[in-house]
Amino acid sequence: MFTGIVAAVGNIETVTPLGADAASGVRLTIRANALDLSDVALGDSIAIQGACMTVVEKTEGGFAVDVSRESLSLTVGLDAPGEVNLEKALRVGDYLGGHIVSGHVDGLGTVVRFEPVGESHELVLRLPANLAIYLAYKGSVTVNGVSLTVNRVHDLPAGCEIAINLIPHTVAVTTLRHLKAGAKVNIEIDTIARYVERMVGVRNQIAVTD
Repeated sequence: MFTGIVAAVGNIETVTPLGADAASGVRLTIRANALDLSDVALGDSIAIQGACMTVVEKTEGGFAVDVSRESLSLTVGLDAPGEVNLEKALRVGDYLGGHIVSGHVDGLGTVVRFEPVGESHELVLRLPANLAIYLAYKGSVTVNGVSLTVNRVHDLPAGCEIAINLIPHTVAVTTLRHLKAGAKVNIEIDTIARYVERMVGVRNQIAVTD
């Protein structure tokens, strides 16, 4: 589990195929930069751009993870060198600064607009219909591993658009500062919203059959 509070921005330095066929995944070697790895062991989890990955090797100043082809097909930002948001797994007793995040990417959103508004930035994302049901005003959403609060929701025939306000600190210390219109982002919906939708759906089915 994670909180969506990015601890450091690292760098994917190398992307090495794990096999010769199209179904093979890749090994990423990541420079951790400011992320403290002193308490990280092989097998521990680290969220990379919002995707939970397992440490398979510790390197000088970084670590390596293996990413399956399935994970690559469902995420962005894990298939080429570049900056990535990093967060170590939550430990019992840690401060929960964001919200409960699993590190399981639910789908991709598309940046509609990312521009300065006063001292902050407004990020507008378009989300597909299968994710739109879980977004609500003042609810939580994880974008590329960053816990954010939804300021507006505009429903569309094929999904929705949400607007998010990013304070200067968030822009400065995460990879979100590089976003441009048309870019894809990893989205994880709020865990609580997922359970509420399931409970309401089952309750409605029971009511229909009674």
